[in-house]
Amino acid sequence: MTTVTTGTTTVKGAVGVAHTRVEGRDKVTGAARYAGEIPFAELAHGWLVLSTVTRGRIRSVETAPVLGMPGVLTVLHHGNAPRVETDYIGLLGNLPDPTAAVFQHDRVPHMGWPVALVVAETSEQAREAAEALVVRYDEEPHDVAFFEGHPGTYTPADVPHAQAVAEKGDLESELALSAVVVDAEYTTPEEHHSPMEPHAATARWDSGRLEVVDSNQGSTWVAEELAKLFSLDPASVRVRSEHVGGGFGSKGVRPHQVAAVMAATALQRPVRVVLTRRQMFSLVGYRSPTAQRIRLGADADGRLRALEHRSLNLTSTVHEFVEPSAGVGRVLYDAEAHHTANRVVRLDVPTPTWMRAPGEAPGSFALESALDELAERCGIDPIALRARNEPETGPVSGLPFSSRNLLACFHEGARRFGWADRDPRPGLRREGRRLLGTGTAAAFFPAGAAPSTAAVTAEADGTFTVRITAADIGTGARTALTLIAADALEVAPDRVRVRIGDSDFGPAMIAGGSMGTRSWAWAVTAAAGDLREQLALGGAIPPEGITVRSDTSAAIAALAHKERHSFGAQFAEVAVDVTTGEVRVRRMLGIFAAGRIVNPLTAHGQLVGGMTWGISMALHEEAVRDQASGGHVGADLAGYHFAAHADVPHIEADWVDDPDEDDPVGIKGIGEIGIVGAAAAIANAVWHATGVRHRSLPIRPDRVLLAGTGTGTGARDA
Repeated sequence: MTTVTTGTTTVKGAVGVAHTRVEGRDKVTGAARYAGEIPFAELAHGWLVLSTVTRGRIRSVETAPVLGMPGVLTVLHHGNAPRVETDYIGLLGNLPDPTAAVFQHDRVPHMGWPVALVVAETSEQAREAAEALVVRYDEEPHDVAFFEGHPGTYTPADVPHAQAVAEKGDLESELALSAVVVDAEYTTPEEHHSPMEPHAATARWDSGRLEVVDSNQGSTWVAEELAKLFSLDPASVRVRSEHVGGGFGSKGVRPHQVAAVMAATALQRPVRVVLTRRQMFSLVGYRSPTAQRIRLGADADGRLRALEHRSLNLTSTVHEFVEPSAGVGRVLYDAEAHHTANRVVRLDVPTPTWMRAPGEAPGSFALESALDELAERCGIDPIALRARNEPETGPVSGLPFSSRNLLACFHEGARRFGWADRDPRPGLRREGRRLLGTGTAAAFFPAGAAPSTAAVTAEADGTFTVRITAADIGTGARTALTLIAADALEVAPDRVRVRIGDSDFGPAMIAGGSMGTRSWAWAVTAAAGDLREQLALGGAIPPEGITVRSDTSAAIAALAHKERHSFGAQFAEVAVDVTTGEVRVRRMLGIFAAGRIVNPLTAHGQLVGGMTWGISMALHEEAVRDQASGGHVGADLAGYHFAAHADVPHIEADWVDDPDEDDPVGIKGIGEIGIVGAAAAIANAVWHATGVRHRSLPIRPDRVLLAGTGTGTGARDA
């Protein structure tokens, strides 16, 4: 911890010291207002009507009876809605999902497609009218069946910010030369984000300017795309999102914001649209199911000769989204022959989207389970096997690592977890009717940074105001930026006020890809450093303050090409009830190398949250789609299960020293790495407990009972 002196006050460095959230009191007292709670004069309420067929065309929208209902103001649909522009490039060079361009045609590409918006004086009136609206369809046959070998499977031209296919070496030759081969298939189900706060947006026109109060992961992102959709001058659109109750990849540009803008334009009054939990299962994206095949070939001592990882995910018929699960091995392990490929199939389903650790979460389950199988067949400890295959440079890219402390994570984790006392033979530890087992897995997630701008103002009263279009989606980003700004300005944190979530503050990276805090911190540090230099010249601060603005575009572009990642080691102990099939996680430990930790308190919460989600992924989460109707079975929090308090055991998360020397604060990123490898560690522990491999998630009690248990002499397959 550094110590600096400003005037006569000695201040200890804030970064690296645990701090409670600066907005914590407002949140626990209800003073913090979320997007669906902020009052507006003459506010009207919109309620989306979703299709009840999976594929076809809208024959008629019978609005007359509904328009006569109490409080109803208008009904928007494909016959009367404003036209929008869809031919543009969106966030980070991606094409926009046409689902957001609501009411533009009569086609229905999936169950739950938006077909109308009913707007009324109250939310209750809008809902009643929406449920009474009759929409008639010409229905067509649909296909929602996802499986390996589907005739529509194809390899995409490319994957945004990745490669669809990466190959080196002769795979079949190296497999033939291998003493030990693992050839296995793994599946993961459709999973949903389920943030506590539903998606909500209010749109209004104010003196010719569009203002949207929203729950999002990047106000600049939403503002820019709304401007493009409605052909507006970007300067005439303002999006605000001060408090967000979770996002996990789902809170981008969605139908509710666009519908709210349409209705506000038609009525010339504020309109709010809030999605129901059931609507969120159709409209805000999800993690695609995956079907993955892993082939590993190794010498008798466990050194890899061949690594093949093929992954299939589904996408919609209106927009291509690739879940890049096959990319995990491109970072973790090298081999003479290294082939990885991501494939997709178009079905009559909603478009998937980014969900916490997209690609890495399901991909790590498959690859880290396969590594555990290889360790068993080679008779080598799973940690020793990973150490034996530790690459010196990027296995595919050949680039140097900015830092790679994966083995340090395993060594520290093994010490604290008691790994050395583990008997590697499966099915031997028992407590009553429960079999006990332990497992481990590696974790990684990219550590990127994107150009951002920030403004820092020295106020006349001696305080400082930071303005940046960051988003705090529950991660503690507002607090982290306060600490970073305080150290950069060499003042105490209580002299810094950070304002975020307003597109008027200028372009900045979204809260996504574990890149938010790093990107924003870079911009804040640059602006604060320049401001400090100005203040050092002396002179009085005027009433309006002194403001310095930064733009990190050039600095980010100048970064040397390296493999930049956070790493981690996951450990889990489980108890499997052989009578009921129930799997209980008893304890988990995650040790991470994730750059400099800005706020240990909120960082610990992020890592534990990710690991908790890993428990959900391993044992609970599974969205089931009915093949006949094309819709979800149980599209709510009663039918879609995830870990509750009773399911979460003692979880420990910690980190090793791992600052990034190329970053001004030393940050990498922690938002997503906590879930990576967690499901694999649990699945590997279930094998160790029972002697049975479960290659399909979730590991439900019926699957455990159906598979039975092994004899302790080797693995069986579930």
